[in-house]
Amino acid sequence: MSTLLLSRTDVLRSMDALSLLEDMRDAFRVDAERRLAEPQLLRSSPPGQATLEVSFPGTLSGVAASTVKVLTRASGPTASRQGVVHLYEPETGALLAIMDAGHLTALRTGVVGALAADVLARPDSSRVALLGAGPAASMQLKSLRLVRSLQHVRVYDEQVARSVDFAARMYQALNLPVRPAMSVEEAVEDADIVVIVMHAREPFLLPGMLRGGTHVTLLDVDAPESVALSAGLLRQSTFFCDHRELNAREGAPARVGLGADVIHAELGEVLAGQKPGRVDANQVTLFGSVGLPFQDLVAAWHVYQGVRGDDSVRRMDFGA
Repeated sequence: MSTLLLSRTDVLRSMDALSLLEDMRDAFRVDAERRLAEPQLLRSSPPGQATLEVSFPGTLSGVAASTVKVLTRASGPTASRQGVVHLYEPETGALLAIMDAGHLTALRTGVVGALAADVLARPDSSRVALLGAGPAASMQLKSLRLVRSLQHVRVYDEQVARSVDFAARMYQALNLPVRPAMSVEEAVEDADIVVIVMHAREPFLLPGMLRGGTHVTLLDVDAPESVALSAGLLRQSTFFCDHRELNAREGAPARVGLGADVIHAELGEVLAGQKPGRVDANQVTLFGSVGLPFQDLVAAWHVYQGVRGDDSVRRMDFGA
């Protein structure tokens, strides 16, 4: 059997954000109703070397495949993140495809953030604060436009020049009013939706900084050890997540000394009708995502289905 070898270009041309959003919505619900396997997120940081990350098994009832994702993450002047997703046939273990994980992970993370906002943010939400202007920020903003009609965006980054550049690029790309903010407080003061893709060693989002009715999405992008939400904010708000045990162990609650008792529900439980989501227009909702293997599977299967019949895609027989 030949294995598809999919480059970043192959992945890019095979992914449709709107279709992936609906696939992901169904996947969260299915995972809540019948979780086939508990996710494993493994990291190792040898001294002086890039961090190694393995995320597996990507399984989901109704999808005839499973995944293992392998990433390397380097920090400092040569900061980068590279990796691949392996897509397997679950019964035989046949390797169906190896695909670049960069754009796949970026888009699936953007779609998960948009899905959380669609489920938990007020329907009339139109003002966005982006905290962080790195590579993940643009994907988050583009994905949010799939679920809400945005009026204006404020972006804050510790590197002011990066905020200014991001605002100019997004205005040109999306024809959307985006302006840089000089502080976290300025960025969030009138926001309906706050998206955090910024690294920090100390919490920077505190009680009293958000208006009633605000929704906040916190995404682990490149820095799983980053701290953003204060313990006080977590206690005073309604916190949702993608996986209860993982978030209690290494997500936003764990990083400020809190436990599973502050977690109201998993997003999938809300989509499956097992737990309530937003119940009040003035409620402050928080969503924390550690990133799950089944999310990688949904994105990888989406790509595979789009290219499996394409004779121009490279293939290799590893058994030859």
